[in-house]
Amino acid sequence: MPLKLSLKPGEKFVLNGAVLTNGDKRTSLVIQNKASVLREKDIMQPDAATTPARRVYLPIMMMYLDADGSEQYYNDFALRMTEFMGAIRNRTALAACMEISRDVMSGSYYKALMLCRKLFEFERERLSYDPKSLSKHAAHY
Repeated sequence: MPLKLSLKPGEKFVLNGAVLTNGDKRTSLVIQNKASVLREKDIMQPDAATTPARRVYLPIMMMYLDADGSEQYYNDFALRMTEFMGAIRNRTALAACMEISRDVMSGSYYKALMLCRKLFEFERERLSYDPKSLSKHAAHY
C-alpha cells in the first residue's frame, strides 16, 4: 500500500537514511514501495534522549533508519526497555512496553516508534507532578 506524505514548506524528513528538505511550497509525495520514512517531528537526536522512555525510543529509531547497525541498537533497546519496565508498575504502560517489544521483535519498527511516543506522555505525567503529591502518584508509576 503506497504511503502519501504531505509536507509543509521547509519540512525535513528522512527517507532510507537520507535527510531531505521540502522546498518552499506544500508538497505531497507518494512512496510506492517499502521504505524507512520519518518526519522531522519524529526524529530524535541522541542528546534529546534524556528520559527513560526517550532512551527506549532512540535505539528503535536507529534500528528503523540503520539496518546495518541493528544488532548494536537492539542490545541497547533491550537494556533500556528492561530498565524502564523494571521501574514502572502501571499496567497500561507495561502492556504498551510488551507491545513495543513485540513490534521490535517482528521488525515493525515504525509501529513500535509511534507506540513508544505514547510512553512520553505517561512519563511526563509521572515526572512533572508536585513533590507534595509523591505518595499519591507513587503507587501508579
